[in-house]
Amino acid sequence: PGMPACCRGRCIVGAGWFLMCAASAADTPLRHNYYALRHGQSLANVEGVISSDPAVACNHHGLSETGLQQARRAAEAVCAEALSTGVDGVAIVSSDFKRAWQTAQAVHTAVIARWLSCVPASAVCAETLLRERSFGTLSGGPDSRYADVWVHDAVSATHTEFGSEPVTSVRERAWGVVERLEAELPGRCMVVLVAHGDVLQILQTRFACVDPRTHRSLPHLETATLADSPSPSVLARGEYGSQTP
Repeated sequence: PGMPACCRGRCIVGAGWFLMCAASAADTPLRHNYYALRHGQSLANVEGVISSDPAVACNHHGLSETGLQQARRAAEAVCAEALSTGVDGVAIVSSDFKRAWQTAQAVHTAVIARWLSCVPASAVCAETLLRERSFGTLSGGPDSRYADVWVHDAVSATHTEFGSEPVTSVRERAWGVVERLEAELPGRCMVVLVAHGDVLQILQTRFACVDPRTHRSLPHLETATLADSPSPSVLARGEYGSQTP
């Protein structure tokens, strides 16, 4: 059957799930099923620091041992979902930050080991547009400062306090990845977007067609936490309390 106006793709968060709605009933229905996979616990998480500078994060702050275990569990969840939904293939598209890339590699290894079709078969697709949001002068500092940016996000989606990347910029670049994959990928694929907390939180607002300033009120992207899927109507209304990463 054809995809409904509200895309019924699930999103993987660690080893957990939540439902992500399509951008708008007026939009063309999405051909592929899109899943969000936040990276496993990173060394930056362990150290309690913000790591959004590509010069650092592409080479350092990979997964902790716990994060590697989480990535392997998430990989099994991806395989189970691919088998149950009968898609034509699995496309793994990842930020090139080390913590996301290692998570994506674990998924790719599991997909190939299960003899599932991977698109492309040879590798994870690196996507710089899925990099973590830049937190400007706060990068390298304590992760308690995230909240200082988020309080401004709730007021303005275009602010650049602390030199941070505007919410609108993050949303546009991440949604651009979805639009390109819609045009380029063959058949009906399970697309796993492996990225970071703020990027995926903000991308949710585009799928749910809600004000980007509300991204912290949408379902929080935990790692390796199995959760029941909320209903599309609840997600669209954003009836979820703000949480910290």
